[in-house]
Amino acid sequence: MTAYVYAATRTPFGRFNGALAGVRPDDLAAHVIAALLAKTPAPVDEVIWGNANGAGEENRNVGRMAALLAGLPTSVPGSTVNRLCGSSLDAAMLASRAIETGDAEIVLAGGVESMTRAPWVLPKPAKGFPPGDLTAVSTTLGWRLVNPRMPKEWTISLGECNEQLQEKFKISRVRQDEFAARSHQLAARAWDDGFYDDLITPIEGLTRDEGVRPDSSVEKLAALKPSFRKDGTITAGNASPLSDGASAVLIGSEAAADVLGQQPIAAIRGRGAFALDPQEFGYAPVEAANRALKRAGVTWDQVGAVELNEAFAVQSLVCVDAWGIDPEIVNSKGGAIAIGHPLGASGGRILGTLAKVLRERNERYGVAAICIGVGQGLAVVLENVAASR
Repeated sequence: MTAYVYAATRTPFGRFNGALAGVRPDDLAAHVIAALLAKTPAPVDEVIWGNANGAGEENRNVGRMAALLAGLPTSVPGSTVNRLCGSSLDAAMLASRAIETGDAEIVLAGGVESMTRAPWVLPKPAKGFPPGDLTAVSTTLGWRLVNPRMPKEWTISLGECNEQLQEKFKISRVRQDEFAARSHQLAARAWDDGFYDDLITPIEGLTRDEGVRPDSSVEKLAALKPSFRKDGTITAGNASPLSDGASAVLIGSEAAADVLGQQPIAAIRGRGAFALDPQEFGYAPVEAANRALKRAGVTWDQVGAVELNEAFAVQSLVCVDAWGIDPEIVNSKGGAIAIGHPLGASGGRILGTLAKVLRERNERYGVAAICIGVGQGLAVVLENVAASR
């Protein structure tokens, strides 16, 4: 049995402390669930939702909470998946497996993150009333409350991980800035051309991704100081920003077409997961995508579109180089450097975008891939069902 993508939507992604700062993550999630089901009414068997933080207002199973807040029947189960940046792509992969095994006919997958509203947390002492001070730890991004048994090389910052990747693969600052400027320019053009209009669910008056800078240029990016090393190459301009947002994807069986009254837009043909040493996470999508393609019986020369989440320009470039593909097929509508990267929502964003790009360009196969902190990568191969007929 094959699993299909029937519909997708997302909120515009907001900047850190931006337009969506006042919206709880469970409300963000409920908003896209309700919007997707208003557009494509469906008797959902289950909700599988991604979230990377889980320490604040989205705690205690945001998938179930959001389904209830969206008005789904209380009989619809909901679960929450945490594979950090890959959480919503993982949710879609789990949904597709449920369809393929016959455990469900229609599953609503997606994810949410409010990095603005991620709380500070305090470690709970082993004994009451310790005499010393306690430090509140931010849960916005990266390691927190690190187990001292973890090797130090594993727990360095995400930026330092990518500076090491840059050293290994010799990706220049100029290449990174060129890639980042391209991301902004393509995203701005896609918005102006109306590409995102039917993929977006406005919220709080926000109708476009808040971080896209149409006037971005290599010259402007070159003026920014390195963020992680004094002599480094990674800046705030060639890395994805902290963001808020949610995404949702409706996944169903072939028989679901009769229930939904519409044909699917893409078939899920292959899935792949891979892991490396934690500090090498940026390179993990390479083998994840290779595995997904092998399982789909597809080769890279058959792939017409790639949506690769741009956590950092450097890790995106090393992946594209390793695959040996035409860079022009990668993120043709802009990527996370411009659009934003609300961790738990990004996988759903790239999957929904890929399905539409394949149809727009009449390409048959595409790959959605994402790197994941602590050394992991995920990928999904989609087939455009219109092109396969």
